Amino acid sequence: MATRTDAPTRREQILKEAARLFAERGFHGVGVDEIGAAVGISGPGLYRHFAGKDAMLAELLVGISESLLTGAKRRLAEAGVAGAAGAARVDGAADAADGVVPEAVLDSLIEGHIDFALDDRPLITLHDRELDRLRDADRKLVRQLQRQYVELWVGVVRRLYPDLGEPAARSAVHSVFGLLNSTPHLTRPGSLPDRAGTAELLHRMARGAFAAASGA
Repeated sequence: MATRTDAPTRREQILKEAARLFAERGFHGVGVDEIGAAVGISGPGLYRHFAGKDAMLAELLVGISESLLTGAKRRLAEAGVAGAAGAARVDGAADAADGVVPEAVLDSLIEGHIDFALDDRPLITLHDRELDRLRDADRKLVRQLQRQYVELWVGVVRRLYPDLGEPAARSAVHSVFGLLNSTPHLTRPGSLPDRAGTAELLHRMARGAFAAASGA
């Protein structure tokens, strides 16, 4: 979502403004007319794109989970890691043989999540506050996508730190997500450096957390 460079479609504009407004005032605190006004169309005009607010919320939360998972898979593929099974191999000799550099792969995953944490802050707030409002099927899909995303990270972390057990690696991944996803709470003026500085700081902290978990 945050990595697109082409002009957003009308549907994407609606979703972006809906996410911002839902995050600022809560799902029930925002009307369809307000979302429409934010993108320059009438409230009823939104129904040409979405069945209603519930549909917008579902697309936002399912969409970001899909985007994170797809992005992580792409980064693994670019690094030469063959899917989740490949990410889960804890074998330094295999890494040397296939040219995979686990440290670089983990750095790439961290960079991707930092881009999300810095560029899609309203979605983090929305997930924390409104996930339970989704229909059961949509909520289960979000959880399923999130589990797959976590497991990709766990595999990469264990390739870099082979002595770290799977439960500990999973706990470390969740802890790092908590760290990176804290960005919506850091909104006081001057509380963060510029974007590049913030990204660098978050990256160092994430790598430090994994190293600490491994005892390195």
